[in-house]
Amino acid sequence: MIDARDIKPDMPVTTAQSEHVAVVDHMVSDDLIKLKQDTSGVHHFIPVSWVISTEGGIVKINRTLAQMTTDWATEASS
Repeated sequence: MIDARDIKPDMPVTTAQSEHVAVVDHMVSDDLIKLKQDTSGVHHFIPVSWVISTEGGIVKINRTLAQMTTDWATEASS
């Protein structure tokens, strides 16, 4: 079980295949992570339930890159 308190600002976020996809901006709540703006200036949000590990200071999620970018929320839809 992941402890959301282990997720800190500026931690890299990687996919299940260890692809770097984002950086944590901050925790919005105990179950929602806000990511830093992408190259188009948009913030995305992912649920803590996707996180499988915070080992080594890296937030590793249980999604592929395609799944993540399809399933994450944007600031417009959050």
